[in-house]
Amino acid sequence: MFSIKNLIKKKVDDSKPERKIEFFKKQYKEKQKKRLKAQERKQRLKSYIERAGFEVSVQRLNKIFFNTSIIINLIFSALLIYYFSVTYGIGWGTVVASMIILWVLIFVLLLIALWMVFYIAVDLKIFKRKVDIEDVLPDFLQLTASNINAGMTIDRALWYAVRPRFGVLAKEIETVAKETMSGMDLKPALDKFASRYDSMTLKRAISMINEGIEAGGSIGDLINRVALDIQQQKAMFKEMSANVTTYVIFITFATVVAAPFLFALSGILIQVVENLGSSLSGTTSSAQAAGIPISFSGVGVTQTDFKIFAIASLIITSFFSAIMVATIKKGNVKAGMKYIPIFITISLILYVIAQKLGIGLLSSFFTLT
Repeated sequence: MFSIKNLIKKKVDDSKPERKIEFFKKQYKEKQKKRLKAQERKQRLKSYIERAGFEVSVQRLNKIFFNTSIIINLIFSALLIYYFSVTYGIGWGTVVASMIILWVLIFVLLLIALWMVFYIAVDLKIFKRKVDIEDVLPDFLQLTASNINAGMTIDRALWYAVRPRFGVLAKEIETVAKETMSGMDLKPALDKFASRYDSMTLKRAISMINEGIEAGGSIGDLINRVALDIQQQKAMFKEMSANVTTYVIFITFATVVAAPFLFALSGILIQVVENLGSSLSGTTSSAQAAGIPISFSGVGVTQTDFKIFAIASLIITSFFSAIMVATIKKGNVKAGMKYIPIFITISLILYVIAQKLGIGLLSSFFTLT
């Protein structure tokens, strides 16, 4: 026989509330992990943007890129509707299908492209800030060493060494000073500053300063020695860059000057052959009747196809030549980004000029169009 007590106990055992509690705890932990991962991604992106000196929130960036993609899609949609309906008289079914493809596929591609362009711009800005810091770092360290030798503490010496001409470095040292005033130790504040930039020169200098602070002794002389080492390193790098100037001149001349003229000459020769073939096509029948296997019919490469090939080749060679020149001169590929549009523009302009000059010179001998 089952008593009422046993029935109640059995019902409680069957419901097993412990399993339900564990299930809800597991769900809560998974949601918490996802939320933490999303916050970490936003924090990494925010830190990445701050390294470039941009003061814009992640939410605002998402809003800007989203609205930009919508505006571009609206413009394309209006153009497609007008083009399909007016030019070809295509029905609304095809127009609606095109709009769906446009808003599903191109909208996503636009968002990805905008974010890629933004990341490239931020990365180049970070690189420029790193170069600016390395340029003025020896002068800043020498001023800091002078302040320490005058009797200041290391944190006050860093603060009073800030000058407006130091630019990005001045703002970063101001941030370090604010963090130390708010209670953070100087060593972690300097490490945080050095970790924001991918600069071995800055990281070594900060590491030497931190080791000098821990070891004690004459910090001023140590910082002064670090500044002198950085200056010597920069002088050696400039000397190495001067030794490879010949290679830079050769690559630049071959890409920007020689290649456009050679492509223009090849295009003119193709045009001459085409004109000769058209003028001599009437004589092929008599030559073949006489047993001579000569034929001028058919064209292997047209002038239009060669122009497309020449322009594409000049753009590609100019792109990689600018990267090579930057790697040889500066030691970094990112430094060549400013050379890319210059190389491409000059090579295309010289190609057009050489083509016009060649046609003008040979027009008196051949009929060129």
